[in-house]
Amino acid sequence: MSHAGAKILVIEDENAVREGLVDNLKLEGYDVLWRANGKSGVEAYEQEKPDLVILDLMMPEMDGLEVCRRIRSSMAGTPIIMLTAKASEVDKVVGLELGADDYLTKPFGMRELFARVKALLRRTNGAAQQQPEESKKEMRDDLSFGTVFIDFRTYRARKGDQEIVLSAKEFELLRYLSSQPDVPVTRDELLDNVWGYNNYPSTRTVDNFIARLRQKIEENSEKPRHIVTVHGVGYKFVQ
Repeated sequence: MSHAGAKILVIEDENAVREGLVDNLKLEGYDVLWRANGKSGVEAYEQEKPDLVILDLMMPEMDGLEVCRRIRSSMAGTPIIMLTAKASEVDKVVGLELGADDYLTKPFGMRELFARVKALLRRTNGAAQQQPEESKKEMRDDLSFGTVFIDFRTYRARKGDQEIVLSAKEFELLRYLSSQPDVPVTRDELLDNVWGYNNYPSTRTVDNFIARLRQKIEENSEKPRHIVTVHGVGYKFVQ
C-alpha cells in the first residue's frame, strides 16, 4: 500500500469522530496517534514529528486555527487537513491562509478523506518518483529567482538570508507553475494537477493560495513580478 506506515496525528475532541478516524486510518496501514485537544496536539506534534496532521477547527484549550499557526511558525511544511462543522467560505479561507493544505467540512466520507491524505503524502514524499518519465523531466528540483531560493527536494525555502515557511501545497503550486515558465496556466489546471482531485471547493481556492504565496516570495505582493495574473485565464510564472 502506498505510504503505508506514514505517521498521522489526529487532533479532534469529538470522541466518535476521532475514534472513527483513528480506526479507519489504521486499517489503511497508517501509523496513527491522536490527541483530544489543541494544546496536547501541539505538544504531540513537536515530540512525534508526524508526516501529516488531521486537525479539527473547534476544540477546547486551543482551537485548530491556533494549532495550525503554531505548527507553521515552527518552520514546518507538514501537510495539514483541517476539519470543521462550519461550511462558510470565510472559514475555509481563514484556515487556508494560516497554512492548512486542505479542508473538509463535516460530515465527510472516509473515501474522500483517504484520497486527500494520499494526495498530500504523495506530494511530500517524492511525488516525482511516481510520475511518468516525461513529466519528471519538466519538474524542477530547485528554483532561484530574485532573492528567493526554493529546494523542492527538501521542502526548504529562503528569501535573502531569511528562511520562509511554505506549506506542502504552496511548494507544489510553485513547482507546477515554474515547470512551465511564461506559460499561462488556468485555475482548473492547477486544481487538477496540484490538488489532484475534482471536488475541491472552488477555483477561489487557487486565488487564495496565490495571494498567500505572493506575500511570502514577492518583493511587493501588490505588484507581483514572478507570479503574474493572466486576466481571463489564470496565472503564469516569470523568472
